[in-house]
Amino acid sequence: MLGGFLGAGKTTAIARLARHFVSQGRKVGLVTNDQAYGLVDTQSLRAQGFQVGEVTGACFCCKFNDLVATAGQLAAEDQPDVIIAEPVGSCTDLVATVIEPLRQLYGEQYEIAPMAVLLKPDHGRKILADEQGIGFSPKAAYIFLKQLEEADVVVINKLDQLDAEARERLLQLTRQRFPDKEVLAVSARQGEGFAELIAALERGEPQRTRTPDVDYDVYAEGEAELGWLNAAVRLRTAAGEFDVDELLMELLRHLERSFSEVSAEPAHLKALADAAGATAIANLVSADSGVELSLASGARAAAAEVTVNARVAIDPETLADQVGKAVARLAEQHGLEAEVSDLQSFRPGRPMPTHRMPLGQSHSPAR
Repeated sequence: MLGGFLGAGKTTAIARLARHFVSQGRKVGLVTNDQAYGLVDTQSLRAQGFQVGEVTGACFCCKFNDLVATAGQLAAEDQPDVIIAEPVGSCTDLVATVIEPLRQLYGEQYEIAPMAVLLKPDHGRKILADEQGIGFSPKAAYIFLKQLEEADVVVINKLDQLDAEARERLLQLTRQRFPDKEVLAVSARQGEGFAELIAALERGEPQRTRTPDVDYDVYAEGEAELGWLNAAVRLRTAAGEFDVDELLMELLRHLERSFSEVSAEPAHLKALADAAGATAIANLVSADSGVELSLASGARAAAAEVTVNARVAIDPETLADQVGKAVARLAEQHGLEAEVSDLQSFRPGRPMPTHRMPLGQSHSPAR
């Protein structure tokens, strides 16, 4: 299981790990996870040719039985040698609620790898340095830090976006805060440092003696500060064709400006456009990072199906309104017909784990 905060680059890292295992002659199954339905991650990974199961409607900890069933279905249909699971980016306490239950209840079926957690540089530097104005409240930052605290391996991602000074500063901050952790630095996009990550994952499950204490009141309030939106958008033109990549980027730029106007920090905004089998993906992972085209389609088309996943520190009603207005502006500027459907907009509910088996603590339910 590869964890990390929203926008840390988990999907890109999982795809690179999967390609590595495939190149070694191993079959790979993937499991994605989200609070809602209609996932960019699932579509993206399937477009790359991977077998992907989904656990939707809540995080792995609250849908533990669904996770086991999904992994079992992958095992029955495709017989993978390796299953890589991507938990919700706002989820923590995964060792006590997912890994330990898997080990104790299904240890004969699965060999469980170390828990790797990707560190997102954009917010990581600010949170680890206790900077003011990080865009998230202390309660949301609490989740970020608890994710790192429970990691067996902390993995600073996106080295390709950091200069040497910023890289060294982030490594220093991470090691100061978590001196007992193995800390690696990688670029999931370019592959730098991945040999060390793969070696860490293949060492076998570590002998843990304790899992972190987690205050579920703070955890729940931190998650609930994020507005969550998934939607499908159909774009069409009756006059010629449009550049799919540029249109997708422009949609996210409209949203970036809208969030800035209301001082709302994006945790992760991602959109996937499918146009006649060609796929484009664009991302925005913080207010400071700018919109990025992570997968170019190179396509021109008269119609495209766009999936939007947005996690933003704003109330869900305002988030839905901002997305609707951005789509309308895009359509008006380019003379497009636009239809928004399957829109889900909400705040995540309080985490209620199926099991909680903490190490070095009393086996009490999460409260």
